[in-house]
Amino acid sequence: MTSRDDLGQMPGHLIRRLNQRSTAVFAERMKSAPVELTSVQYAALDVLAREPGIDQARLASLIAYDRATIGDVVKRLERKGLVARQVSEQDRRARTLRLTGEGEAALAQVAPMVAALQAEILGKLTEAEQAQFLDLVRKAVEA
Repeated sequence: MTSRDDLGQMPGHLIRRLNQRSTAVFAERMKSAPVELTSVQYAALDVLAREPGIDQARLASLIAYDRATIGDVVKRLERKGLVARQVSEQDRRARTLRLTGEGEAALAQVAPMVAALQAEILGKLTEAEQAQFLDLVRKAVEA
């Protein structure tokens, strides 16, 4: 059986714990937001603001999310009035996505909150350590 000390040396365990912290901080801060969003929904809105008119498959790829479940995320955003879907003119099987005016407004209101909570997630690290951490995590993710 693995002891607690051993778990503290396992990257997978620590990454899971940090993910739990990140998810909890995000959820707590979103309680006071003008629109309730999950971190995946926020990521989708952010990408759609940068790349309007992309299809669901591209959105899933850009936020590193499962193609099979991105449709549910988009449906929820559509029900909230934040995203509009339409049949692609290039490929009738695909749906293109755009933020609605309400989606643009919600993103503008929530983005500063999300930016502010990032420091809380890594709160015990100095700014230099946070920068180093982000560089290392990017390197690990891209491996």
